[in-house]
Amino acid sequence: MTQLQTSKRPLVVGIGGTTRPASSTERALAFALKGAQESGARVQLFGGAFLQSLPHYAPETRELTDEQHELIEAVRAADALIIATPGYHGGISGLVKNALDTLEELRLDERPYLDGRAVGGIVTAYGWQAAGTVLTSLRSIVHALRGWPTPFGAAVNTLETRFETNDTCSDPKVVEQLRTVGRQACTFALAFGAHGSPDAYNVGEQHVAVAQS
Repeated sequence: MTQLQTSKRPLVVGIGGTTRPASSTERALAFALKGAQESGARVQLFGGAFLQSLPHYAPETRELTDEQHELIEAVRAADALIIATPGYHGGISGLVKNALDTLEELRLDERPYLDGRAVGGIVTAYGWQAAGTVLTSLRSIVHALRGWPTPFGAAVNTLETRFETNDTCSDPKVVEQLRTVGRQACTFALAFGAHGSPDAYNVGEQHVAVAQS
């Protein structure tokens, strides 16, 4: 994973994916991050392969891995997040939950956990029932971490919607919904001014590519 820019654009960190390469969840997250980019954000993606590299979080263990440190430092620097999870048996996946548990290491920060950060939510599921239930659960987790869920959250029914490649989706309306999540995350990051006032950010026209693990 590379650090792409050092400008004062807001940083939106994406966390999500599954154990399956090129999962619908990770591709949906990438579309949302593109929406954040279009609004002027820098973006960084922690996908399924990276999340699999994280050990089970144990708060009593003080020796953290390099991967855990990388995630913690990225979220610490973030002005907003987007979290994407598949819906598994009515809840978020263990892979994503473990990453969120790791954020316990932010508890003593000046901005503890996700305090002062907008957090967009995305759920993919094979059916509408799980999608809606898990999106509600994800919002509750964000609240518990002191984050601000964006007004719009995206639920994607993969029974109806397919992501053929990283850049293609069978339903343009779903693409727009995902980009809305990203745009809102960036917009609220600017409004909250997580590292200062909104004027602290210099949002220009320079393009920033998605950083992937």
